[in-house]
Amino acid sequence: MPNYQLPNMKHLHVYTQGQGFPILALHGHPGSGNSLSVFTNHLSQRFQTLAPDLRGYGKSRFNQDFVMHDHLEDLEAILDRFQIEKCVVLGWSLGGILAMELALRLPQRVTGLILVATSAKPWGNHPPISWQDNLYTGIAGILNYIKPSWSCNIETFAKKSLFRYLIQQHTPTAYKYIAKEAVPAYLQTSKYATRALYSAIKAGYNRLPDLEKIQCPSLVLAGSEDRHITAASSLETVKHLKNSQWQCYPNTAHLFPWEIPQQLLHDIDTWLETHPQVIGNG
Repeated sequence: MPNYQLPNMKHLHVYTQGQGFPILALHGHPGSGNSLSVFTNHLSQRFQTLAPDLRGYGKSRFNQDFVMHDHLEDLEAILDRFQIEKCVVLGWSLGGILAMELALRLPQRVTGLILVATSAKPWGNHPPISWQDNLYTGIAGILNYIKPSWSCNIETFAKKSLFRYLIQQHTPTAYKYIAKEAVPAYLQTSKYATRALYSAIKAGYNRLPDLEKIQCPSLVLAGSEDRHITAASSLETVKHLKNSQWQCYPNTAHLFPWEIPQQLLHDIDTWLETHPQVIGNG
């Protein structure tokens, strides 16, 4: 994939697919543009999808401190670079927060939001992490990377590891995504990206009071057992969005797009079909 020279960002990578109305897809932490393939491979059959590696993630190397606001500068520069006047923004976790921020920053350019496992005032209920959790997670992650979806690894290590808080349905499909996309993204996430995110969380991020300014339609999707950004937190966001639809999937967690991809994509397709104005057909 090509590198694009942008202000203060030497190597911002953007993965593009398809043709048609643009959908900007934003990954979470840790993540990369490639980790959104569950969305982009499907949506690119009808739309143009752009999935950047955010600053400090994936192949967008950035070796100095920055703040969350810098992501918005980068994203606006991407829209300018690709001459995108209007687009739908899809965001997963941190990507969803950035999607809402972009809609507040560029209301005339964001026609719709698809918000996945995210919140404008994120809070979780993750239990304390033990050394056994970290040990089993390391073993399970390595074995799954070597032999994705190996049932023995899932039963012996993965279900006792931190994976049990990220997914509820321990399917081969979910573990294939973890091996192919989650592990490489984790290894490529810089300490500067982690520091920027934790600084924002420590400062008490809360955009709920500003959401009434967002006029475009929003689809908000949550996993009922999400420990990282709870379904209740997601629902709280929906209540502050004027034109929104909420869907909560039972027996799923933070990585639910990898647990129930077909159902999720069907619901996104249905929402896009019933909101033609979002994709410039209204």
